[in-house]
Amino acid sequence: MVGAMAELGPGPILDITRIPELKGITVADDAVAIGGATTWSELVAADLPSGFDGLKAAAREVGSVQIQNRGTIAGNLCNASPAADGVPPLLTLDAELELRSSEASRRLPLAEFITGNRKTRLQPGELVTGIRIPRRLSEGRSSFLKLGSRRYLVISIVSVAVLLLPDRQDRIAEARIAVGACSAVPLRLPALEAALTGRPFDASIQDAVTADHAATLTPIDDVRGTAGYRRDAARHLLRQALLACVDGRAGGMA
Repeated sequence: MVGAMAELGPGPILDITRIPELKGITVADDAVAIGGATTWSELVAADLPSGFDGLKAAAREVGSVQIQNRGTIAGNLCNASPAADGVPPLLTLDAELELRSSEASRRLPLAEFITGNRKTRLQPGELVTGIRIPRRLSEGRSSFLKLGSRRYLVISIVSVAVLLLPDRQDRIAEARIAVGACSAVPLRLPALEAALTGRPFDASIQDAVTADHAATLTPIDDVRGTAGYRRDAARHLLRQALLACVDGRAGGMA
């Protein structure tokens, strides 16, 4: 046992996953609060509004069921992988992180928390204790799609998350789009969001996606795909994710 522990790191390992204050999901009038140690399986099983359908679809793609049973939402964020499945849908939900240490606590938008490949603004001694999401966004229509080299247990080549808020005239009042695995940090696409706003909430919204909307992405060439392939795949997945919102489907593997 000592040898096994030594392989995990240079010092003692502290397991915080059984601290009840770090777990659970609460839906309040102004926000949805998710404990940092909440697992992906617990998120999937939770009764949440439609704006979380995309996040639930991403949760089902985080490794195997065994990993989903143990892996936590905060852990996925702190790992800060460009291909982390949880980050794009949480970006569309305008997630804000609660950071605590023994001396102080603070809040930081997820969009500012991850600064690069495996890099965050987490300070020494800090924990991500929770994630807060504005309640108004939780009532939108959302989806998540990822492309991998096989159907299950795969790192994303490209992932996309879409959250659309229709108005009473069945037009898009607000659009929130994020792409993962195509830059050092998953990114929102504000130009595409603006192009979608005001459009009828029907299948024609896929026509809003153009090559220019992927111009801000900076994909790399690696063993999973070339940069050009990733850009083309991102455009295709964005169209499919938009259609999934219209059809009421959450998504999953493309």
